[in-house]
Amino acid sequence: MAPEGGAVRAGRFFGVYLLYCLNPKHRGRVYVGFTVNPARRVQQHNGGRKKGGAWRTSGRGPWEMVLIVHGFPSAVAALRVRKFEWAWQHPRASRRLSHVGPRLRSEAAFDFHLRVLAQMLRTPPWARLPLTLRWLRQDFCRDLCPPPPPHVPLAFGPPPRALAPKPRAALVAGKSDRGSENSCTLCARALQDEEPPLYCPHSDCPLKAHVICLAEEFLREEPEQLLPLEGQCPCCKNSLLWGDLISLCGMSTEEEEEDSELEQEHWTDMLEI
Repeated sequence: MAPEGGAVRAGRFFGVYLLYCLNPKHRGRVYVGFTVNPARRVQQHNGGRKKGGAWRTSGRGPWEMVLIVHGFPSAVAALRVRKFEWAWQHPRASRRLSHVGPRLRSEAAFDFHLRVLAQMLRTPPWARLPLTLRWLRQDFCRDLCPPPPPHVPLAFGPPPRALAPKPRAALVAGKSDRGSENSCTLCARALQDEEPPLYCPHSDCPLKAHVICLAEEFLREEPEQLLPLEGQCPCCKNSLLWGDLISLCGMSTEEEEEDSELEQEHWTDMLEI
């Protein structure tokens, strides 16, 4: 279990959150959305559509962001996070969640969404992602059934802020004398500038590899899977989390701007849950 508060992994932040309405007239309503900046996003919801909030939350606040799922790797986030958001909003329309029963008459919207989330975290492809389940309001905290997979930590605290990615130079430093800087440690083929390689975060390790090469290395024991969870570094033999390796790829200013555009109102905001 992560400590209260705390920072998230370095790199780009992508999260899918659950809002809870505190307005007595609409109390108990919930809303699922996507954000790259939790603190800013909840302010937008409470400010109405003119402030960037969603149609379904406008004029019904105040809203409280009580839960957020984050840790979507940058390499797949733009696609995966939107599919995760949509499926959580519309479980009955998602073929991956056909095993989840419909909301019961006596079941509160909040409880139903937690039941759906519990199943999502155990359902491919999301079950393979290095996600974190973070409660932003501990008084809303409930145990999920079934519980999240072992690789999905439970965290508490205010909306997390992403750390600045570790400079690539810091990872590369000291490795150039251990082999060619432009070749993959695993396949020995050239590394392309447009596809940044993965580096082992341990400073004395020479590993630098194509994403696909290291993924195949990590999946030797699970050849039927497409996305690794963790593995042993083939050079230094330390245990590595796949999500950490992807996060260390870093991001640019242009990518930050693209992230903000992704957060803009989506067509699914116009649909009732």
